[in-house]
This record gives sequence, structure tokens and C-alpha cells, in this order.
Amino acid sequence: MIKIGVLGSGSMGTGIAQIAATAGHEVMLYDNNPDALNRASKQLQKILNRLVEKGRLDDADAKAIFGRIYFVDSIFAYRECEMVIEAIIENLDIKKAVFEQIEDVVSPDCILASNTSSLSIASIAAACDDPSRVIGIHFFNPAPLMKLVEIIPAIQTNPEITEEARRIVNNWGKLTVLAKDTPGFIVNRVARPFYGEALRIYEEGIADIPTIDWAIKEIGGFRMGPFTLMDYIGNDVNYIVTETVFKAFYYDPRYKPSFTQKRLSEAGYHGRKTGKGYYDYSENADHPKPKEDTKLGKQIVNRIVTMLINEAADALYLNIASKEDIDLAMTKGVNYPKGLLQWADEIGIPNCVAAMDDLYHNYLEDRYRCSPLLRRMARESETFY
Repeated sequence: MIKIGVLGSGSMGTGIAQIAATAGHEVMLYDNNPDALNRASKQLQKILNRLVEKGRLDDADAKAIFGRIYFVDSIFAYRECEMVIEAIIENLDIKKAVFEQIEDVVSPDCILASNTSSLSIASIAAACDDPSRVIGIHFFNPAPLMKLVEIIPAIQTNPEITEEARRIVNNWGKLTVLAKDTPGFIVNRVARPFYGEALRIYEEGIADIPTIDWAIKEIGGFRMGPFTLMDYIGNDVNYIVTETVFKAFYYDPRYKPSFTQKRLSEAGYHGRKTGKGYYDYSENADHPKPKEDTKLGKQIVNRIVTMLINEAADALYLNIASKEDIDLAMTKGVNYPKGLLQWADEIGIPNCVAAMDDLYHNYLEDRYRCSPLLRRMARESETFY
């Protein structure tokens, strides 16, 4: 069983360490902050104890998992690792510097992986003398619970490294999808309209926040409304991902961030973790009720789902991933009620095109341009499945 290195002891790094240790690997969890390592150790112990209490693990297994994780204060502990996964701040310069350091320590055969959610794997790989062993392995939060993992080879990545990384992660009980190294990969690219279009509907005054969330959940069948989910993720985090994707796509208006979210982020209203976001999470807070208007609700759902389908179709059109992997990514990565391309077939491709064209003619904004793939499929009476 190979040794795994994990860099960064935040919730994501600790979660990845837990997954690898549960699968039987020895794990070297490194952080340059001793306090963060100490917190990670206590938090992991608490999580494992909770799993024992719930009957999901027996005590001996929990102790064995914890015993396989070494909380180390030096990257030289990675010397015997055969794969190192970085899970630190989403800053390209910092990641590149870290990969340069790690490469000097590990063996020539060690796979170097980044858990980045939207940054260029090619740029990170370019920091290494041997970029062919660098790959993106993107877990979703909370990593031990979420089944989906995006595997993202850079243009420099050796295909054998891609296969080996995918095999290792599949053996951890995860569902892997293969994505092209483009901003946001599959999930963070395709999901942008879930947040962006909901914010646009709110900013236009079409509906308030509780009504949009109610419509998406009760009529659309999604597990969470977009505003509840943004508060759960953190408005600071969600805004940065949106801004990163927008800049990386050369300021394509489809990914344009919202001033509403920017102001909340600037004010420190990050959501649940700060006690206030789109909703107030303080103890005796007043929770406004949604306007349960079915006609309005259907309009909201149709607009957001149409935009999501258009984005998924464009991802397929540009060969970001296969249709199966796109649908799997959205159902398993962000718990959508069904795959978006499957949904397009159910709605009818011509209806999706007509809905996009209605939005475009109403706004005359490039944000609402219809995917060429959808337009061609409608013309030729094709379906995705």
C-alpha cells in the first residue's frame, strides 16, 4: 500500500487524509502552521468518534484510521510518498512555489496532485522540472461524504499518470470523472448559472431571495436553493470562484460576478460561518416567508435550469468532458436532481433553444447566447441519449 502525502490541514486536506487512511494508506499530513495541525488532529478525532457513536465505524477501525495519519511539521516527511495531494489556498503563485519545493523532496516517480477547484493545472505543472507527473485531483467538500472527484490532466501530464491517479482514487470508493484543464473544470463551470442567474433574478426584482430558494427546491427538486447553498459554501469562497472563472474566460459575460454577492463578501456577511449572509442565522432572527406562487416559481426554475442546460451543452460542445461525465459530475458533485443533458432531452432540445432565444431577444446580452450544439441538435432533431 503506497504512502500518501497531503499538504494543508484545513477541512479539505484533513478530509482527503481521512479518505486515504480509511482505504488503508499511511498518510503524511503536513501544514507549516503547528496550530492548524493541532486543530486538524482534534477535529479528525472528533469526526471519527462521531462515526463510532453512529455505528458507522467500530472503535478499533477508528483508532486504526487515526493511527495511519501522521501530523508532520516538515515536507521532508514526503520522501517516501508515492502521491502528494496539495489542498491549500486558491492562489496560483503560492501553489507553484509549493510544488517547486515538494518536487525537490519526493522521489522521481511520485505523483504530484493539486486539489484546486478552478486554477490552471498546466500553470501549476510548469513550476516543476518534470511537469509530466502533475495532475489535478479535485475533491468536493466535505471530501469524505461527497462521492465525486474530478481528475484533470494538464497538457503536460503523462497519460499513465492520469490512469494511475484515477485508479488510486477509484480504489478509495470515489466516482471519478475526467475533465479538460479549463477554468472551473466541469462542476464549477457548469454550476455558475445556478448562482449567477438566481442573483440576476433577485437583482431585477422578479422575486426575493426566499421565493427563489423555495422555487428551486420545491418546484425544481434541488436539495438546496442557490442562496441557502451560497451561504453554506461561504459567500467569500463562492464569489472568488465566480471571479476566477470570469477572469479566466477572458471576461465572458456568461460568468460575470454579481455586485450583490461582492458587497456581502466585502461586508463580511459570508453566510452560516459568520452568522449572516443572504439569511440571518442569529438566534431570534426573523425568517421572511417565500411567496409561494406556482406560476412565478416555474418561471424561476425554467430560467435557471435552461441556463444550466446551455452551460452543460457548451461544455460538451467544447470537449471539456463526455456527456456521461458531465451528468455524473452534476448529480454526484452538487446533488442536482438529474443530469442536465438528460434533463434537456426530457424538456426537448427545441424548447431549450427557444427558451435561450427568448432570453437573448429580451436582454440582447451575450450572456444569453445559445450553445451552437443545442442549436444544431434542435435543427437535426437529435437528443443527447
